[in-house]
Amino acid sequence: MSQTNSDPAVQPSVRSFPDNVPPTPEPTYEVVQAAMFQMWDAVNQLSEIPPPPCERYRVTIFGSARLQPTDPLYQDVQRLASELTRMGCDIVTGGGPGLMEAANQGSVDADPHNQTQSIGLRIDLDFEQHANPFVEQLHNHRTFFSRLHHFVLLSNAFVVVPGGIGTALETLMVWQLLQVKKLDQDMPLIMVGDMWKGLVDWASNSMLGANPQMASPGDMEIPRCVSTMEEAIVALKTSKSLWEHNCNCD
Repeated sequence: MSQTNSDPAVQPSVRSFPDNVPPTPEPTYEVVQAAMFQMWDAVNQLSEIPPPPCERYRVTIFGSARLQPTDPLYQDVQRLASELTRMGCDIVTGGGPGLMEAANQGSVDADPHNQTQSIGLRIDLDFEQHANPFVEQLHNHRTFFSRLHHFVLLSNAFVVVPGGIGTALETLMVWQLLQVKKLDQDMPLIMVGDMWKGLVDWASNSMLGANPQMASPGDMEIPRCVSTMEEAIVALKTSKSLWEHNCNCD
């Protein structure tokens, strides 16, 4: 015969509600939170599946959204993307205006027969409602973390041209993934211009100069700083040749 335990410390946790009074929102939030954790776990497992090999070499170009087509830097990035497209590369950007548009435009202009792809990974922003008109393949993201992950999945190389906080975020994420060997160690991270050399110099002085050191000397050799677009193209030609050799692309 069962007995009811009168010790409150061992009583089952039961929540009852008066008639016509809805439950408090805590249980609903707990269920949603648990579902989100399970979803992230599924995403983590799916992300371990490598993308299909040997399509085309894809170069992601990170840069400012604020420059205009009349700016010399816009034209430099446009020429960079055109040269990479003529090499047979797909171009990937954030799909927005400024230097992202310059890269997509350079890709389209150099590919009249549509042999490569001009790709944009948009993020929903109140002040940036549409992709630039030179994006041929568009992917929309609601969150920055999914967009950043998508950049990593698509790319064989990263080129960073001058930009602001968003460009710095993207750059540091790739740098960190290369540091902890979550990306192919042959994948180039090329930074163009004095502003990025200044970032690497700051990191080297501040992190390696600390006691104890907050990074390893080899970490500062991961990004390759160059002064011109031409230097970036030379480095990417070498990387693309190695990629083609490793995957035996036709």
